[in-house]
Amino acid sequence: MMQYMIAFSINLPAKVQKSLIRCYKNAIFFVTLQQILNKYMFAMKELALKYGCNPNQKPSRIYMEDGSELPIEVVNGRPGYINFLDAFNSWQLVKELKAATGLPAAASFKHVSPAGAAVGLPLSDTLKKIYFCDDVNFELSPLACAYVRARGADRMCSYGDFVALSDVCDEATALLIKREVSDGVIAPGYTPEAIKVLKEKRKGTYCVIQIDPDYVPAPIEHKQVFGVTFEQGRNEVRLDDPKLFENIPTKAKNFTPDAIRDLIISLITLKYTQSNSVCYVKDGQAIGIGAGQQSRIHCTRLAGNKADIWWLRQHPKVMNLPFVDNIRRADRDNTIDVYISEDHDDVLRDGTWQMFFKEKPEVLTMEEKKAWIAENRGVALGSDAFFPFGDNIERARRSGVTAIVQPGGSIRDQQVIDTCNKYDIAMAFCGIRLFHH
Repeated sequence: MMQYMIAFSINLPAKVQKSLIRCYKNAIFFVTLQQILNKYMFAMKELALKYGCNPNQKPSRIYMEDGSELPIEVVNGRPGYINFLDAFNSWQLVKELKAATGLPAAASFKHVSPAGAAVGLPLSDTLKKIYFCDDVNFELSPLACAYVRARGADRMCSYGDFVALSDVCDEATALLIKREVSDGVIAPGYTPEAIKVLKEKRKGTYCVIQIDPDYVPAPIEHKQVFGVTFEQGRNEVRLDDPKLFENIPTKAKNFTPDAIRDLIISLITLKYTQSNSVCYVKDGQAIGIGAGQQSRIHCTRLAGNKADIWWLRQHPKVMNLPFVDNIRRADRDNTIDVYISEDHDDVLRDGTWQMFFKEKPEVLTMEEKKAWIAENRGVALGSDAFFPFGDNIERARRSGVTAIVQPGGSIRDQQVIDTCNKYDIAMAFCGIRLFHH
């Protein structure tokens, strides 16, 4: 009977498994059954999913093609197909960030591209306020700081994200995750206190995945499209190699240590971002990611606009907006986004502003926005392929870019170099393309 119950419980949700175990709580073999179940769940060779990318795509599962054990344990919840796509891609990103910088790292993923990525540098009072964590009554660990940075830089795109953490999730990080709208988290481990917090999220259904940090995938990877199997070597290129930043064709030749760190973060982020892609980074965090655009200038504009919004959120008028008491975090995010935009009347017109503010705020004028954005400096920019025209540099410098890394190799490289020279921007040709599809 015990063997039957174990076999029956393999693909059942954790809630059902717990119910089965409770049926045996008075039996002398309860502890043994618990141990067997836990061991089996950690050593699964396949996991059935609810459905694929869409509800009509059934059946759905994850498994190891060579018959080996999956490198993950589902600690809580029931992750789906897209959850695992986000989880596995984001885990690779944070693992590489940690290896490259020596700092704890976090990523916020949506639809198999990062909405944010960051390392665990301390937070200024300004960043704490714009990331809505200035009210916490506990100390922020380096990992918690990394999470706040990754989740907060583009809060609109991070809404309903999947989180990746490079280190064992501590209680402080778990408490911050609990505050946000999110689908799940992947990490190499969790403290007991963190597990308790995360299991309370989403009425007990929050997805918590533990991954084996020592797992190394096969060097050859496969994917299938329209019944045809594609095969290629994994992209194992190291992006923290100092040689990547030695070929500097611009007049400006010097990269500060912070610029090198941020350029490395941009490259690693791009490695796991749907191409075409560019990434703006400042102070150890991605502040603007442009992904999946057919035109590189559109990537540069998209990411630059996100970087500008990140910077505008630090404008005194924005930081001092008189929000009504108990406004929901998502509503506050949406209101700030509209207030900063050209559609500010949508939240400032009579009969509407009262829903969000205690008193009607002044408009943040176009002149004020341009003047504030012009003050942003020290931004690093990475691109997953060469910039074909100087217009990308023109757009980038308006968002404070002073350091760039890109593969080079365009027939118009000189035009791009000349544009960098016009604005005293240092640019390295790394020679490595980072397309990701």
